[in-house]
Amino acid sequence: MAYDPVTNTWDLGLRARGVVVLSGQQPIVLCAVDWIGIGNEGYEAFRRVLAGAAGTEPSRVAVHTLHQHDAPDCDFGAEKILKEAGVEPLSYEGRFAREVLGRLETAVRGAVARAVDVDQVGLGQAEVREVASNRRIFGPDGKVRAVRYTSCPDPALRAEPEGTIDPAVSLVSFWSSNRPIAVLSYYAVHPQSYYRTGIPNPDFPGVARFLRQLDVPDALHIHFNGAGGNLGAGKYNDGSKENRRILAERLADGMRRAWAATQRESLSPSDVGWRVVPVQLPPAKHLTEAALVAQLKGKDAAFFLSGGAARLAWLRRCQAGQSIDVTCLCLGKARLLHLPGELFVEYQLAAKRERPDRFVAMAAYGDYGPGYIGTSVAYEEGGYETSPNSSNVSPEVEGVLMTAIRKLLAGD
Repeated sequence: MAYDPVTNTWDLGLRARGVVVLSGQQPIVLCAVDWIGIGNEGYEAFRRVLAGAAGTEPSRVAVHTLHQHDAPDCDFGAEKILKEAGVEPLSYEGRFAREVLGRLETAVRGAVARAVDVDQVGLGQAEVREVASNRRIFGPDGKVRAVRYTSCPDPALRAEPEGTIDPAVSLVSFWSSNRPIAVLSYYAVHPQSYYRTGIPNPDFPGVARFLRQLDVPDALHIHFNGAGGNLGAGKYNDGSKENRRILAERLADGMRRAWAATQRESLSPSDVGWRVVPVQLPPAKHLTEAALVAQLKGKDAAFFLSGGAARLAWLRRCQAGQSIDVTCLCLGKARLLHLPGELFVEYQLAAKRERPDRFVAMAAYGDYGPGYIGTSVAYEEGGYETSPNSSNVSPEVEGVLMTAIRKLLAGD
């Protein structure tokens, strides 16, 4: 896994779940994976394989992770860099990822062959209570004075206000003759209750997903993590093991109420659309080829522990002018946005403000290469998320991404 070798298994394992949407155009593929991240060349490989299996283009594939920490990491670019340097790739060893890709390819081909006619889309939303809180605690000078991590043993930090969050869980469901076929849920938060157990597990969002699967067994339940880069459960989680169940039940309760509030409308092929805006994200100014290569040649332990190989892979992609696709699936009045990295919640809130006349939901944690993606001002405020070891982009990223989001949301 990303941090530790696997020592055992848990009752709930990791899943990759998704849908293929066929509408008379080229197919669209959405996939959510219970991994910490899929980045750089790994992300490109996932999109390429899923596209080939569905008979479509990679630009019409959105792959996202839920960012659980007792889970694998995937970056074929980092793996290549380490192997070429004669260094053990550890968590970047890609054999298991390639096995998973083979299984996903088979699953997608089978799904297309068993396609189900859909005639309605359902949209529902509800508040999730006492799960998400902002991780960044500010001092009187407007700078980050403390980080309230996903597990927070400090009662003083837990007593701080929730801060800026998006409290809503959004549900999008596909229906066939009044039978639910698939339910897509979107909620922004770091998904950790506790980790470093050596046991792969989907943490509290996976437990919530399982509970909803029990309640609505006819539909496949697929969960996407929203723009939760600066959010966590820290206000409500001191790290006690029982909090995994408590947080899961709270998230499942929000999903249940969003399901009860779901309103359905007819869906025809003409109501389905796919929009793509390629973007080139500005790399962080502290990233330099010379410094990263020197660390690699010196076999600096910190280089590996802090993801240096992945940062070098990211920098080289940027230097080569490679872009990332920011995309939007249109389903009637719904707009489902797909963004890279550990995105700050402000992007999600801004997208919703941009189109209050539409049902806007966001999945982040797409291409993991950029790392944390803060707002411009966040890089001046300090804190862990925008530090050189966490964010691989520069403050100008906000202008690039917000321009893309506005383009995707414009028009009917």
